Amino acid sequence: MNPLPRRLLLLRHAKSAWDSDAATDFDRPLAKRGRKDAPRIGHWLREQGLVPDLVVSSPAQRARETTLHACKAMGVKEARIRWEPRVYAADPATLLAVLGDYTESPASIMLVGHNPGLELLLEHLCANLPDTEDGKLLPTAAVAVLDMPQQWRELEADSATLHSLTRPRNLSED
Repeated sequence: MNPLPRRLLLLRHAKSAWDSDAATDFDRPLAKRGRKDAPRIGHWLREQGLVPDLVVSSPAQRARETTLHACKAMGVKEARIRWEPRVYAADPATLLAVLGDYTESPASIMLVGHNPGLELLLEHLCANLPDTEDGKLLPTAAVAVLDMPQQWRELEADSATLHSLTRPRNLSED
């Protein structure tokens, strides 16, 4: 059996500020907790050796801020970030199409986006997901790490294996 050479990280944006004066949902910034959690998850990813080759993020303000905070903590330069408008409010089919744009490389991608799309994508790609105490697989700033098949194109249902599912609240305080 061939090892799964690709890795996909699904990072939901950190906690946003619902009480901001943002004109639209797209413009909502991170809340104080979100500004704390995003770099924490980035530090954890770096410590685990899970720094992605490429980051593909929704350009919505809360996802943009999450991406920048997490990438700074991981040491990922902005040149390795792609701001992809299709990720905002995307369904799993759209997210699969975005991933399909990256044919043979890179070996690892972090996709930063929103629910319900990210959670539905996770459910599509992985069988036997764990039960969670609150019923949410990807609450804010949670990251799922998936071992993927050889190709980014034409990802089938249950074609990935869940490596880890981590929430910032489960990380030790530094």
